[in-house]
Amino acid sequence: MDIKKIYFVSLFLLAGCVTYHSPDRTMWPTYLRGASFTDMTETARIAKRPVYMGAGGKLISSIDAPASMDYGDKTQNETAISVNYMANLEYELYDALRKPGISVQRAGTDVVIILVRDAIMELNVGDISPDGADTLKTISRILKKYDATFMEIAGYTDAMASAQANALSLDMAQRVGVFLSQHGINTARMFIVGRGAARPIAAQDDIGRLTNRRVEIRLVPAR
Repeated sequence: MDIKKIYFVSLFLLAGCVTYHSPDRTMWPTYLRGASFTDMTETARIAKRPVYMGAGGKLISSIDAPASMDYGDKTQNETAISVNYMANLEYELYDALRKPGISVQRAGTDVVIILVRDAIMELNVGDISPDGADTLKTISRILKKYDATFMEIAGYTDAMASAQANALSLDMAQRVGVFLSQHGINTARMFIVGRGAARPIAAQDDIGRLTNRRVEIRLVPAR
């Protein structure tokens, strides 16, 4: 192997060993430009659509429909395309994210990725862990493929963090949003919120609190 090949192989191996760190907080607005900091309601998605389309966003209606749908009702066809598209997205995420603390669920046509805090972040530091970076890279890769979706990135804490709950939960959500932005996800697709201790998914005991500290990425067909 010549010197140039050795040099580039060494760079590649070194890059794989570098620990990810979130950029300085002062840079977050730059990385998250185009994201909305509000709940992803239907009204909010409709209002955001011009920004989304202006940033190169894709709608479900642009997805190629099976030939059998060529002459059907447009609304029914679009719904069928959405169901199929989101089912395929769910299957890919499920197959790729079989890790402790990570789950993928369906809610109608929506797909929800649940990321328990300790599965993606350092235990005693507010930053993405190496395992979390690997998980989020996998999610980024799949979300770039299924790009006709809006996403809500919502952070949650447990009930013990009531005094700082909203700030902590928003911090988690923003860190995930920044990471996805750095890895090629269009921020015009994003809604980012911190919900504090609201909407617990487990009991508020020692084990349940670990589950309630989480980030949820909810994916909705872009129409």
